Amino acid sequence: MIPSIIGLISAILVFGGALFGIWLQKYLPKHHLESNTHEIVKLGSGMIGTLTALVLGLLVSSTKSSFDSMNSGIVDGSAKIIILDRALVRYGPETASSRKTLQEAISDCIKRVWPDGLTDLSRVPAFEHYNEMETVQGSLMALKPQTDAQRRLLSQAMQLTDDLTQTRWLLIEQARSEIPWTFLVVLVFWLTVLFISFGMFTPRNATVVTVLFVCACSVSAALFLVLELNGPLDGIIKASNAPLRDALSHISQEGAGQ
Repeated sequence: MIPSIIGLISAILVFGGALFGIWLQKYLPKHHLESNTHEIVKLGSGMIGTLTALVLGLLVSSTKSSFDSMNSGIVDGSAKIIILDRALVRYGPETASSRKTLQEAISDCIKRVWPDGLTDLSRVPAFEHYNEMETVQGSLMALKPQTDAQRRLLSQAMQLTDDLTQTRWLLIEQARSEIPWTFLVVLVFWLTVLFISFGMFTPRNATVVTVLFVCACSVSAALFLVLELNGPLDGIIKASNAPLRDALSHISQEGAGQ
């Protein structure tokens, strides 16, 4: 799903509903526009408006929570990368190749998942195919600890790589979740019906049409935000890679200092 296109289609349909309601005024019999009818329509539109506001609010809250979870996972993983690198430094010079592999793995992950320039391709497959951490695990398994301290550090490093692998797959599965099309269709239908009711009883002048247009764009922008936040690795609003860049900078400096 492309959030910008869906948001645009939603704005067209919702504002089109308002224009249809304004047009309908001219062809409805007079008694259909009397105060009693107006009260019933107002009651129905109020119910639909409440449902729509509730659903939109829950959607925004849910997708924002998922987006924050992705950011938290990246921050947590970055911290574990730094701790892993420190454990390898303390292990001894035997881990030089493992540390270099770790550094290259993080750099490659940033380039794949957060490429320079805009792209319409999903970054989730790139994140899924990033399996360099398994290479790091393989290099750690080849180590032969000689002391109790090295054995403890190697055990800690293996646990950290296991945690990083688990976090990566959790983030992948979370990023793959999608909002059902049926849900979006029903929501846009509610909004369109709501704006038709607005148009049926509104004065026909430029100010009213402008206000209805702004309102239609606003609710469609809410849908756009929901879809953008639901894809934390794609689109305009993406999870930040700053923690990973900081971790890469930290372990690179550690490597240069040795």
